[in-house]
Amino acid sequence: MTTALAFLLVLFALNAPDQVGHLTPWAFARVPLEGLLGVALVLVLPPKPRRVAAALAGVALALVTIVKFADLGFYATLQRPFDLLLDWAFLGNAVDFLTASFGGAGAVAAVVAVAVLIAGVLVLVTLSVMRLARVVARHRTPATGAAGTLGAAWLVCALFGVQITPEAPAAALVHDHVQQIGAGLRDQRVFAAQAAVDAFRDTPGKDLLTALRGKDVVFSFIESYGRDAVEDPEFAPQVDAVLDAGSRRLRADGFASRSAFLTSPTYGGGSWLAHATLLSGLWVNNQQRHGDLVAGDRLTMPSLFRRAGWRTVAVMPGNTKAWPEGAFYGYDRVYDSHNLGYRGPGFNWGTMPDQYTLSAFQRLERAKPGHAPMMVEMPLVSSHAPWAPIPSLTDWNAVGDGSVFGPMAAAGESPDAVWRDATRVRTEYRRSIEYTLSALISYVETYGDDDLVLVFLGDHQPAPIVTGENASRDVPITIVARDRAVLDRVSGWGWQDGLRPGPTAPVWRMDAFRDRFLTAFGPHPQPTRSSAPAPR
Repeated sequence: MTTALAFLLVLFALNAPDQVGHLTPWAFARVPLEGLLGVALVLVLPPKPRRVAAALAGVALALVTIVKFADLGFYATLQRPFDLLLDWAFLGNAVDFLTASFGGAGAVAAVVAVAVLIAGVLVLVTLSVMRLARVVARHRTPATGAAGTLGAAWLVCALFGVQITPEAPAAALVHDHVQQIGAGLRDQRVFAAQAAVDAFRDTPGKDLLTALRGKDVVFSFIESYGRDAVEDPEFAPQVDAVLDAGSRRLRADGFASRSAFLTSPTYGGGSWLAHATLLSGLWVNNQQRHGDLVAGDRLTMPSLFRRAGWRTVAVMPGNTKAWPEGAFYGYDRVYDSHNLGYRGPGFNWGTMPDQYTLSAFQRLERAKPGHAPMMVEMPLVSSHAPWAPIPSLTDWNAVGDGSVFGPMAAAGESPDAVWRDATRVRTEYRRSIEYTLSALISYVETYGDDDLVLVFLGDHQPAPIVTGENASRDVPITIVARDRAVLDRVSGWGWQDGLRPGPTAPVWRMDAFRDRFLTAFGPHPQPTRSSAPAPR
């Protein structure tokens, strides 16, 4: 019985796929070539080297299995494999998310469970391989016959192209991750060369953003607001109704809007990568690029606005810790969850409702008489997973310090209840997007004026539990202004009228936006020569 369990565990470790979509009974029908080679090695080695080889092979297989589990998690949330070199920063973010969503005890329990799982895999897989090696050594004749028969079957299948499951051998996974590390090291040089080329680096402040002088320009990222929100039949009827009604109401107030799509560098999470991409004009699609960016001297949208004379402000309600990146981006003032004055209940990961964030921004900055024109980055986080509980809009005059939201949090759904059912997860995701869009539209109706220019966009698509696998990375983007001269500047972009981009709306990569925006609202930049070496 023990030997049979050891065999099944090793077979699972060898054949387990690294993507949730491939996790079917057929995935384990493959004859593992690695296992056959292991049997052959056991049969030819003397006893002592055999024991050492079995122990090392067991540890190696256990580590490969742990990487497969990591890949499963990353494919399920970010639609890509775990990067052994670059993705360790996501572990801390995962703990923060669990703490905010399920409490400190829940986060600790999850961390302990993962640690126990890792230790269990290391011990059990290693012991199982060593046990099977002993069994093979004791039963050499039947083991040789079985290995030969299975090896011949494997060869016949390979020659005739017979494959009943996606190929995912452990050796191939190891090869792919080693290649991934090499690619990451090469990418560092490529990114450095790209960052050194900046068409606006030498543009004087007086020549920047001349068509926006006197305007308050707000860039608002809507968490997980992806293309699926406006096109998937499960979400689009309700979300599009909010956008279309908002277009009509804003038009009645004298505002106009244009919309399109941007392709985000990330999917399902890693919002800061999208923020960095839009603001820097560089494709920041991994943590290494992000770290290199903020350690460098690249001019960002905020620093260019500041060079041109704007006051620059970051309103970051989701930040619960120090944010040294604010200095790199060039912000004169950073607001976070600690200094926005919120006294209401927490809404899981979203520390405060988006309506409160907008109200606090208005009170702390835009309502000040004679305030200087400002450029603002403001991520709105009520649509961040786990999408429960969801606040509702209230009278802007009643927002106050946020205490008014107390009954909403108490009466709302809990993450535990929502996440028991994938259908409810998708429903609550949709409702959260509707809420944030409604809050933003209502803010413009209530506080918008001739000097407000609002750019709002998604940071990335939500996780595959919402979109399904293989969804695009596109996110909607919209520019809203009452001053028609502002939108006349972007008439050549081909963006569509209204708050909702249609299926045929233009699609740009997100890193293209910075330079196109700066070009549209100021003189054309002069090309500069980079002193950095060309990438190899």
